[in-house]
Parts: sequence; C-alpha cells; structure tokens
Amino acid sequence: MISRSNIGRLSLCMVHYALCIALLLLCSCREDVEIFIPEVVDVTLPEYTSVTGFYLLNEANMGSNDCSLDYYDYAKGRYMRNIYATRNPHTVKDLGDVGNDIGIYGSKMYAVINCSNKVEVMDLKARRIGQVDVPNCRFIKFHGGYAYLTSYAGPVAPDFDGSYKQHGYVAKIDTATLQVVDTCVVGFQPDQLDIVGDRIYVANSGGYMVPNYENTLSVIDLETFKEVERVPIAINLQHCVADRRGILWVSSRGDYGDNPSRLYAYDTRKHRLVQTLDVAVSNLWMDGDSLYIIGNQWSNITQSSVKSYAIVNTLTMQQVSDRFITDGTDQDIRLPYGIAVNPITKDVYVTDARDYVTPGRLYCYGSDGVKKWDVLTGYIPAHFTFVGENLNEN
Repeated sequence: MISRSNIGRLSLCMVHYALCIALLLLCSCREDVEIFIPEVVDVTLPEYTSVTGFYLLNEANMGSNDCSLDYYDYAKGRYMRNIYATRNPHTVKDLGDVGNDIGIYGSKMYAVINCSNKVEVMDLKARRIGQVDVPNCRFIKFHGGYAYLTSYAGPVAPDFDGSYKQHGYVAKIDTATLQVVDTCVVGFQPDQLDIVGDRIYVANSGGYMVPNYENTLSVIDLETFKEVERVPIAINLQHCVADRRGILWVSSRGDYGDNPSRLYAYDTRKHRLVQTLDVAVSNLWMDGDSLYIIGNQWSNITQSSVKSYAIVNTLTMQQVSDRFITDGTDQDIRLPYGIAVNPITKDVYVTDARDYVTPGRLYCYGSDGVKKWDVLTGYIPAHFTFVGENLNEN
C-alpha cells in the first residue's frame, strides 16, 4: 500500500517531470528565437563630452510587435538594451510594431512607429508622455515648435500590383499639445523630409506602385503649409538630407533591376540638380561636410545583394572614400542597416540587421576606421538620435 506521504511525493515528482517536459518542448520548438529582457552591458571606458548618450531604435519585423529602444551612456561606457519596458512597466504593448524613425526636440523624444500608426512621445529618460496617431507614419523633422511627419495615408503594405493611387501627406504636429494641427497632401508614399529656409522638401517614393514608382520631391511652403511644387529627381526616392549650403542630398532606391540605387544633389537656391553619383544608398548620416553612406544593394536579377561603405564630400560633391572601416572588420557585418556619427568624437556607428529575424549588432569605429567595440542589440537596429546640449534644436 502506498502511504499518503508517498502519494504526495509521487504527485510532486510528476509535476516536476511535466514541467521539465514542457520546458524541453518549448526550447526545442523555439530554439531559433531569442527572448529579450532589459539588460545592461559595460562595453568600453567612460567618455565625457557634451554628447551624453544616444538612443537606438530597433525596427523589428512587421507584425512582431517587437520594436524596442536601446540607450548608450557615454559617461558610464554602458549599453542598455530594451529600456522602454523598464521605464514604462505599465505600458502593455511596449513600443509597438516597426520603429521607422526617432528624434529629439526640446525636452521630448519622438519615436515613429510605422505599423502601429503612431508617434510615441517620451521624455529624455524614455518615460512615456503620450502619443500622436498618424496612419502609416514614416519620418519626422522639427522646426519652429512643430514636428513635421510624413505619412503614406493608407494601409500598411497593400498589394503591390501597381494600382495603388493613395497620395501621402505631411502632418504638422504642435509639440506643446501633441495635436495634429494641419496636413499637406504630397506625392505617393512620401519618405524622408528635410527643411531648408522656408521650405519643406519631401522625398516621394511611390513604393506601393511597383513598377510605376514616383520620382519627385514635394516642396511645401512653411508659412502657408501648402505644396508649391513637385521637382522630378529619380524613381523610388527614400532619403533626403540637407547640407549647410542648402544642397539637398536625395537617394533613390532604384528598381532593384536595371536602374540601381543612386545619390542626387539638388540645389535649393538654383532650383536644379547639380550632381549625380553612382553610390548605392541604404542609409546615410550627415556630419559637417561629410556624408557617410552604407549600401546594401539588392538585385532582382542576380537575387543577391552587394555591401558598400562610402563618404561623400558635400563641398566638392565627390565621393572621397569607398570605405570608412579600415581594419577589415566590415567583413563581420552581414547586413549593414543603420549609421550615425558622433558630432564631437567623430566615432562612427554601424548596425548589422544580420538576417532580420535574429538580434542585431552595433559596431563602434573610431575616426580612423578601427573598431572600438560591438554589442548585441534588438531586432533590426536602425535609427539613432544623440542626447546632449543644443544637438537637436531647430
């Protein structure tokens, strides 16, 4: 006969056994997925400059709701992963689905969350203040107390059959009230925008209209907030950043076939194109008179991609380097995705999205192109904003 105490031990053993089997099954089924928890990693020695840190927004894959926010603290030489969850424990869905851009203006930080159709607004400690609802939002820029945000103005990722005809718009957001106070219709599927003088320039992609891409820059008058012109540049535009002489550097993704990605310089004073460079552009960062560019040019013809790294001198309008990583460690980067340059130290940061479904990595290079450190990030690390005095004011 089995005693009650033995029955209790047997029951406990059966529970332990069941738990072990469940854990083994879970591990065997999900061994390819890394679960992210907030984590702090010491990566290098402390640095003390007017730049106190930077945030890195990890895009994550559409539908995963895994967009996350990392922070690097220069004074501690410390990298903090997935800090939004820690700073906002009562926010149920964390940041949301697909982080597309991030920027700081005054005392607030704005994370553009594309597929969640919102801009998440935080303080500079990444504590949530509120949100601005804008459908299929893309890129953000600040000026004169307002945030200007591009929107595809329609559903995310419709069928790419060339029949999509929904114009996008730019939303004007009051940064004090976090309300959309006006909108301006632009071209099809607008992406990055920048401001020169009293004009907003918007890169229209037409990315949902394959193979009939858009090819224009929309020009908006800041005072009236009306589109005053559309300037033909090239098909499938994406990035648009201005240098300090009023030249807009605009990238085209091309059509992934016979028309490759290129870089164009548009003079906003002369109202004309002044340069075209055969430089593949996946992402870029303006630092003084240097435009740092990473490329990951996909070809539908070869079904492969080519990585590249370049520096363009915006004064001479010429490519001056085909590499800014000099120690050979660029071979460790599988899929270059995001880039930033510290405005004080000139350290260069390059992110690696790897295979899009596993955690990425962040690489830090000195101004000499030699790697200083690297660290694990969230999924698809992409967009940077630096924290420091007078860095993000406009």
